[in-house]
Amino acid sequence: MVGSHIGKGLALLVLLFSLAYGTKIRDIAVIEGHRSNYLVGYGLVVGLKGTGDGKATLFTVRSIANMLNRMGIAVDPRRITVKNVAAVMVTAKLPPYAKPGMSIDVEVASIGDAKSLEGGTLLLTPLRGADGEIYALAQGQVIVGGYEARGQGARQIQNTPTVGRIPNGAIVERSLPEYPQREEVFLYLDNPSFSLAKHIQDRINTEFGQNVAQALDSSTIKLRVPQGMSVVDFLARVEDIEVDVPSVAKVVIDGRTGTVLLGGDVVINPVSVAVGTLTVTIKETPQVFQPPPLSPGQTVVVPRTEVKVEEKERRLVELRGATVSQLVESLNKLGATPREIISILQAIKSAGALRAKLEVL
Repeated sequence: MVGSHIGKGLALLVLLFSLAYGTKIRDIAVIEGHRSNYLVGYGLVVGLKGTGDGKATLFTVRSIANMLNRMGIAVDPRRITVKNVAAVMVTAKLPPYAKPGMSIDVEVASIGDAKSLEGGTLLLTPLRGADGEIYALAQGQVIVGGYEARGQGARQIQNTPTVGRIPNGAIVERSLPEYPQREEVFLYLDNPSFSLAKHIQDRINTEFGQNVAQALDSSTIKLRVPQGMSVVDFLARVEDIEVDVPSVAKVVIDGRTGTVLLGGDVVINPVSVAVGTLTVTIKETPQVFQPPPLSPGQTVVVPRTEVKVEEKERRLVELRGATVSQLVESLNKLGATPREIISILQAIKSAGALRAKLEVL
């Protein structure tokens, strides 16, 4: 039997009801220059239980040969058949103003045909920045959050066993530039908003009792360091200032997972909605006809297909001036599934009745 069911699906429905909430500036903005830097390197994980790269992964074999050659051991790459080594890419995030001797976490991911990195140890791996310079050295035991069990006829995989992590697995070797001591600093908002930028400007000026902040656009605020204060003291106080961040009237839809996120300010104009669910079932029951014994006839297979179409009746329901809770309550009365809610919201937006931004991921 082959069945096709339209309008059914599972999803997660998340609701946010707050109209405005207090938060500190550090949580919604970033200071100019206060950013992380990404590092990357190529390395080898050894000590695996036969789950490493195969001989067909040539770069792993050559890497092993080159490593042994640097240690004074000459090896022909064509004669290497070890399966307890895997070639990996090592990545890390270098925090702002990192200093030599600091430890950072690293991520390890296989780039060959290894089955698992469980139980492996990463050999000393230099991590480089975008400028090609070495900023950290990584090494240590790889922690894997998944597993793979296999037999001759089946296998079971949990999470991703070819990706691991080494807490504090890299040591910083090169310093980042110091924060410049200057009179002007720029503050950048994570989510640009003219009203929020103006509100932050006023809160900072009220906190310091003078005009030290100026909103230049929806995402940039220029700060002037007051006389007699260091840049660090000034920015520390600015980050701790609490502001009221209004929630945005927005509906976010992830069509791949069926997730719907509704902001607390979402309101719809009067509109009528009806949802129809169509179920199509196709059933194949072929019949086989055998010829009589010793007759010259042939076996014949006659296809028989049964198609059944069923449509459920749904009433037309009016949604009038609904808030988030009222909207969800009305849709639940319709018996709509989360997948159907996505289609309803898109249709309401097309009709001009949804007073919110609709974003589809």
